[in-house]
Amino acid sequence: MTNAQDTDDAEDFCRVCGYDEERFWEHGVPTSAICPCCGIESGIEDMGDPGTWEGLRGIRNFRGYWVGNGALWCSPTLRPKDWDLLKQVANIPPEWR
Repeated sequence: MTNAQDTDDAEDFCRVCGYDEERFWEHGVPTSAICPCCGIESGIEDMGDPGTWEGLRGIRNFRGYWVGNGALWCSPTLRPKDWDLLKQVANIPPEWR
């Protein structure tokens, strides 16, 4: 999967790190998926309204903590050999940056 979404109400990317191989939100409801890259659980660390400071504060804080500590994978065996952090975070739509 890439940043393409099956429906307008689905998010197939992690709001924190941009990982795009999982369905994290569907019809405005978190799927409780745990990102194998940064380790967030959808609906816990990634809540908020897109494009608002209140909605972005927690996501940006978690993203900064994760990157500041080396952007280590939660499930390192799933990390692609050619993984590129900057390419992955580019998957994050502007409203979640």
